[in-house]
Amino acid sequence: MEDEVVESLRDLPGIGAALGAGFLGLLFVVYLSIKILRKSQGTEKMREISEMIHEGAMAFLSREFSAIVLFVVALGVVLYFFVAKKTAIAFVSGAFCSTLAGYLGMQIATRSNARTAQGATKSFNEMLGIAFPGGAVMGLSVAALGLFGLSLVFLIFLHHAGLHYENFLDRIIEATQLIVGFSMGASSVALFARVGGGIYTKAADMGADLVGKVEAGIPEDDPRNPAVIADNVGDNVGDVTGMGADLFESYVGAIISAIIIAVAFQNIKGVMLVLLLPAWGIISSIIGIFFVRTAEGEDPQRALRKGMIASASLFIIGAFFLATFWYGKVNVFFAILSGLSAGMVVGFTAEYYTSGKVVRNIAESSRTGPAINILQGISSGMFSVAIPVVAIGVATIVAYRFANVFGIALSAVGMLSITGMTVAIDAYGPIADNACGIAQMAGMAP
Repeated sequence: MEDEVVESLRDLPGIGAALGAGFLGLLFVVYLSIKILRKSQGTEKMREISEMIHEGAMAFLSREFSAIVLFVVALGVVLYFFVAKKTAIAFVSGAFCSTLAGYLGMQIATRSNARTAQGATKSFNEMLGIAFPGGAVMGLSVAALGLFGLSLVFLIFLHHAGLHYENFLDRIIEATQLIVGFSMGASSVALFARVGGGIYTKAADMGADLVGKVEAGIPEDDPRNPAVIADNVGDNVGDVTGMGADLFESYVGAIISAIIIAVAFQNIKGVMLVLLLPAWGIISSIIGIFFVRTAEGEDPQRALRKGMIASASLFIIGAFFLATFWYGKVNVFFAILSGLSAGMVVGFTAEYYTSGKVVRNIAESSRTGPAINILQGISSGMFSVAIPVVAIGVATIVAYRFANVFGIALSAVGMLSITGMTVAIDAYGPIADNACGIAQMAGMAP
């Protein structure tokens, strides 16, 4: 238990910092969007194909969001009348912020594909300078809207609770209980977006490959295959909107869980630390975006890795100063570091098992037959999860050793604090994939 005196909102700097960082992230999203939309879309054929992909993606979102709205409204009414009115408000707010992040990400991702293909005709760095910022719009939308929306709802509930409680700690306890609805709203959207988008993605992908490659014997992204557009749409709905909603839910869930644990121990300064960490994480992600540059002919994966390492390094420096000099306990820093380190290990492990030697071995096994290829793929997949499981387990033990249960919560916050950069790298993939498909269908010279 902390001996802290909290008498007003002025004693809670974390909320202001979280709101400020979230707003800064949204401003940077606007900047990146304007920068991308000013780029050329290329030939008339490229614009036509890009527009078809955009219309298909938005049509899917329209149908999906219609189902989400019905579900959110129905459950919101139940929460309003049978649980708590404020919980219902938080629930709807969480669903709205998650949906808005997905919509913004999809809009820019489907507007970036043709521009990326056109940029590739000039230089590799020009192409990367369009595709990656397109993904960064999704990443920063998730982080900024998640933190800004959650902090705003928390602030409103704190202010409103003052009408019922004179003791400020009681106000914080009530507000903390109510913001759980925000995470529930985000989870509801993630259920539809991740699962629904994933099913559509795989159905379109396999359908296009079966009809085109297997039955008709035509190459991938060939304009003669009508399922190619659906395949390119699927890349966006699954790997941009779906993945973004999934990470949005994990992001706000980790923050809220850590706040609840801190409040349970009446550790108000700990609550502020939980909000300050993702606030600094957004700033670290924004700075890291500027490190994603590459020389002509250089491995693009190396450029993405530089951005990730830069963001993580900046976050570690900021977390050290926050934990040591502001919070006053260096042991908390090691709990945060354990989570971030585990996240980096998971990312690099996934990269290793989905590229290079492992993939070549799976491809080579096809010479023996499809059965061996499937077994080799399953075997590699099973091996790939061993390191992440161990890393997360070690991080949990280390975090508990340094800061008990609150340390485990901070470990999760540390792992997800640079979500802006993580999602940006992931969303870059479908944009570049779409650009490749547009180049193929438009008959661009190699």
